Amino acid sequence: MELKKIQDVGELENKKILLRVDFNVAVKNDRVMESYKIKAVRDTLKYLLNKDARIALVSHLGRPDGKRDPAFSLEQISESVGKILGVKIVYFNDCIGKKVSSMLESLRYGEVLLLENVRFYPEEEQNDPAFAVNMAKNFDLYVNDAFSVCHRDQASVTGVAKLLPSYAGFWLQKEIENLDKIKTDPIHPAVAIIGGAKIETKLPAINIFEKSYDYILVGGKIAAEALEQKIKFSPKVVLPEDFAKDGLDIGPRAVEKYKEIISHAKTIIWNGPMGKFEEKPYDFGTMEILHAVIESPAYTLVGGGESVQVLEENNAMDKISFVSTGGGAMLEYLSGEPMPGIEVLCS
Repeated sequence: MELKKIQDVGELENKKILLRVDFNVAVKNDRVMESYKIKAVRDTLKYLLNKDARIALVSHLGRPDGKRDPAFSLEQISESVGKILGVKIVYFNDCIGKKVSSMLESLRYGEVLLLENVRFYPEEEQNDPAFAVNMAKNFDLYVNDAFSVCHRDQASVTGVAKLLPSYAGFWLQKEIENLDKIKTDPIHPAVAIIGGAKIETKLPAINIFEKSYDYILVGGKIAAEALEQKIKFSPKVVLPEDFAKDGLDIGPRAVEKYKEIISHAKTIIWNGPMGKFEEKPYDFGTMEILHAVIESPAYTLVGGGESVQVLEENNAMDKISFVSTGGGAMLEYLSGEPMPGIEVLCS
């Protein structure tokens, strides 16, 4: 199966394009606090604008539980999105209806339509066929550039894609290309660093990495959970020898052991912090691992909201070979789990 790519489409002039993006970002006082997911769509957006296409961006924000809630409205980030992307954003307070089509028709050159939070409709997460039809009817093409939602079988991810000619944007292509590099045949020694919470969400990935990676370094709350539950792993899986006070971070002996292993790696993948990094002094393990990773000459790939937050806060984004916009999606892709949002774009 081959991925259908937006650059393979011939004529795009005046085509109405629904571009699925992921603007599910932290917001404070109407300001975007993390810009990476928004910047990810720039290449696709620039390409489509240069082809004189008419573009509407559709995304979710938070968990509004299928109800209209101003706290989750995309209107609050429309100005920030425009500044980050360098385009004129025209906000519209819905994502379906005839008005969407007329709004697209009235766009001036260089303007982009930003639709309202698609999760204001419960039918989005239910992947309701009628809702998908209502969304698709205003458009000629669909483009997905939101890798981070591709593990979801939802109306704006798969439902619309089955109704319109559908393609992968440049960022989605880049995600797949970089993840494939390290999925099954990484350059050895290969080290996976897995942290965060909820062992049940990370266990499938740990089991997969055991097959092709040399070391899996486990930190965060999941390390404590693994020890408490006496989960059996192969010798490749390294659990902390010690923890900080209250168990909210890995301890100094674990940090030194992990740094030694990282120093010999040729491939490094990192998903999830080593402790409660947002609260000092429990950021020690995460910061030490961060410095070890960015100082390594290995191919490095980092993903997951909290991991990306650590990179952004420490101006380390450009010191990583590739930063994925996906957390759960990245782990599911690497674990070989179904990715409905990608599968629907394959011919």
